[in-house]
Amino acid sequence: MKPFLPLLLASAIACASMETIAAADLILHNARIYTAEPGEGLQQAIAIEGGKVVAVGSDVQILQLKQPATQVINLGGKVLMPGFIDSHTHLVKGGLQMHQANLNNEAMASAELEKRLRQWRDNGSARRGEFLSVGGVSTAAWDHIAELEQRFNQGEWASTPILLAGGDYHTGWANRAMLSKAGIDEAKVKTLKSEELATIGHHPDGQPNGFLVDAGLYLVQELLPLASDAELLVALEDAQRLYHSLGITGWMEPLINENPGGAINNDSLGALPAYKALAAKGGLNAHVAGLLMADSKATPADLDELDKVRRQFQGIANLSLPGIKVFSDGVAEFPAQSAAQLDPYSNSGKNGELLVDPGAFAKLVDAADARGWLVHVHAIGDRAVRESLNAFEFARRQRNSGVHHSITHLQMVNPQEFARFKPLDVIASMQLYWAAADELSVDLVKPYVSAMAYQFMYPARSLLKHGGTIAGASDWPITTADPWKAIYQAVSRQGPKGVLNKYEAIDRETMFQAYTLNAARTLQLEQRIGSLKPGKQADMIVLDRDVFQVEPEALRDTQVLKTFFAGREVFSR
Repeated sequence: MKPFLPLLLASAIACASMETIAAADLILHNARIYTAEPGEGLQQAIAIEGGKVVAVGSDVQILQLKQPATQVINLGGKVLMPGFIDSHTHLVKGGLQMHQANLNNEAMASAELEKRLRQWRDNGSARRGEFLSVGGVSTAAWDHIAELEQRFNQGEWASTPILLAGGDYHTGWANRAMLSKAGIDEAKVKTLKSEELATIGHHPDGQPNGFLVDAGLYLVQELLPLASDAELLVALEDAQRLYHSLGITGWMEPLINENPGGAINNDSLGALPAYKALAAKGGLNAHVAGLLMADSKATPADLDELDKVRRQFQGIANLSLPGIKVFSDGVAEFPAQSAAQLDPYSNSGKNGELLVDPGAFAKLVDAADARGWLVHVHAIGDRAVRESLNAFEFARRQRNSGVHHSITHLQMVNPQEFARFKPLDVIASMQLYWAAADELSVDLVKPYVSAMAYQFMYPARSLLKHGGTIAGASDWPITTADPWKAIYQAVSRQGPKGVLNKYEAIDRETMFQAYTLNAARTLQLEQRIGSLKPGKQADMIVLDRDVFQVEPEALRDTQVLKTFFAGREVFSR
C-alpha cells in the first residue's frame, strides 16, 4: 500500500489563516481525516460553519476556533472522509425494488423459484396489475429456459402473465400468457432480421421460448403498470436512507426521466417529480446529478425536446440536470451477447449489437457538448467503447468545452483505447465490484470472447497507467450499492473462481479518490463537493475502522458510523 503523506501540522493547511476565521459551529477533532485533496496528508481536525468547511488542520489549530456555541465532537482517532459519491446508480428503481418481489441475483432451481413466486403472488409483492413480475433474476436462470417453459406455461400459471426480469436489466423471460399480451408470437419472430432476431429467443420452428433481450424485453416491460408519483417518492426516500447508511451523499442518476419498467420518451418525467417533491419539503439531503435518456438514434434536434423537460426542473435544491445518458450496446454474458465487440462471439460468429450509428452519434455528442451538457455512455463491449471515444474525439476537435464526459461499465476495453481517455478528458465510471472471477466472467463471458478481450476485462490499472481518471460507481440495484465491497474487489479482484487478471488490480487510495473527488468531477460538481476543502460543502463520513491500515479483506466489511450532509448529521449507527 502506498504511504500517505505525514500529518501536516504547519500553517500550510488547506484553509485561510486562523486570524481571518471568526468561529465555527461544528468542530470534529482527534481524527484521521482524509480530505481527498491531491497531495494533502491526513489531518487531525476540521471546522464547519454554515454547512461548509472553513478549516482543516491540527487539533491545536482548529480548536482555536471554538466558541461557547460550537459543537465539538472528539472522534477518538477514528477516520473521517468526504461523503462518498456514486457516479452511476438507478436509485429510484432500487428503492422500488425494496418493496417488490426480487431475487437479488440469487441463483436457484426452478422449483424453488416457483415456490417463491407463489408466496409473492399471495402476499401481493409480485403483483403488478394483472401481471406477476419478479426482478433481480440471476442470468444463470437462462441456462434452464426449457424448465421455465415447462413449469410456468401450464397448470395454475397457464393464464397468468408472468415476467422474470434479469438482474442485469437487459434480459428476462416471459411465459406464453405474457408473450401473448405483448404480441410476441411466431409471426412476430418471422418479421425480425439480423440483430433484432437475437432480441427474442425462439425454437427452430420460430415459436418464442420466452427469453428476451433489450428491445424484446421492453415490449413486455411496457405492459406493466407504472409506479405512481407517490410510490416513486417513497422509493426515493427509502433509497436515500440506504445510501446515507453506506456513507453516500451524492450520486448520478442516469435515466432520471424513466419511470422504472416503462417507456422513455421526450415527454416522460419519470422520477423527476419525486425528486422535486422531496426537495420541496427539505428532504433531499444529497447532491443528485440527473441525466435524461437520449435515444441511441437521437439527433441533435431531439435535444431541444429534452431541454423542455430540463427547464421544468431548474432551481431545485441539490438537484442538477447536467446532461444525457445514451446506450451504445447491451450486455456481454451468454446467451444475450448484445455487447458490441470488435471480434465476434465464438459461438454465434456475431459481434453483438452496436446501438448507435457512429457518424450520427458523433454529431449528437458534439451538439450536447456545444450546449455544455455532459454525455454519459453505457459501453460494455470493446467496439462500443471505441465508437464512444471516437464520438468524444469528434466533439473535442470542435471545441474545448471543459465538460467532463464519461463512459460507464467498460467491461472490455481494447488496449488501443487506454491512452485516449486522458487527452479526451473522458472519465471511466467503473463498477469494479464486478471485477471478480465468478460465474458471470468465467462461465458466461470467457468461453465466447477473444483472449484479448477477456485479458482486459475491467482494465482499471491499465487505464490509470495511461493517465485515465476512474470514478466509483455501483449500477445499483443490479448489484450492491456498498462502495466498500467494490473497493475490496478493485484491490483483490478475487472471486469464487479465482482472481480476474490480478495485473488490473488497483490500490485502495486510488479507490478512495474514485469515490470522492473523481466522482464529483463526473457529476460536474467538483467545485462544490468531493473533498474537504475550505469553501466546499461539509459532506462527511465517520468510519468504524482505520481503512488505511486494515487488511484488504477487512475493507469490504467497513461500517459507516455517521454521515453528515452540509454539516448536519443525517445518519448515525
